[in-house]
Amino acid sequence: MGILGDSLDKAAANTATRPIPKSAGAQMRFLVKREKGSTKAVAQRLGISQRTVERYLKDQIKRPRPELAARLVAEVTKGWQPRVRDRAKKQAASTGGIVIETRARFGFTAAPGTTDDGRIRRITQHLPPAYAARLFDAQAAGASEQQLQNIAAEGLQEIYFKDRGRRADGLEVEFTDIDYVEMDF
Repeated sequence: MGILGDSLDKAAANTATRPIPKSAGAQMRFLVKREKGSTKAVAQRLGISQRTVERYLKDQIKRPRPELAARLVAEVTKGWQPRVRDRAKKQAASTGGIVIETRARFGFTAAPGTTDDGRIRRITQHLPPAYAARLFDAQAAGASEQQLQNIAAEGLQEIYFKDRGRRADGLEVEFTDIDYVEMDF
């Protein structure tokens, strides 16, 4: 996934109420439980042998290689506390909204006589629940990074640049050259 999709995933992971298991064995047990006891499925997800998974389950191996440790943490984080994540997303999409902090290049298409040169801006803006819902729905539907960027750009255009329709009528914002994006809900 791209930078916006990763940022949405990271924001969802930050809603967890408990930390993920610390030891490799506990992480492996969690993944096996999520896969309904299938050590083969866990082995395929992690790119290791089924026997290696079984050895982690029995605590015969305690310290994974750094690249396996990173994959293990990433896989556990993806599936950790799904109901808590869903509840946080539902609240953001219905009442809370989402906060987006970004540094990117914003260019404009506006009325004649105004400047439309793009420039790097750092913006922190709360977007209403409607935009949060659109972002979550698009991500769940497998939208591309460009589609997520378009939704975020539209939200920033309406809320930040047009001030909810009170100024800059006819302004269209281009959201490009993203340096970073962080989201929170």
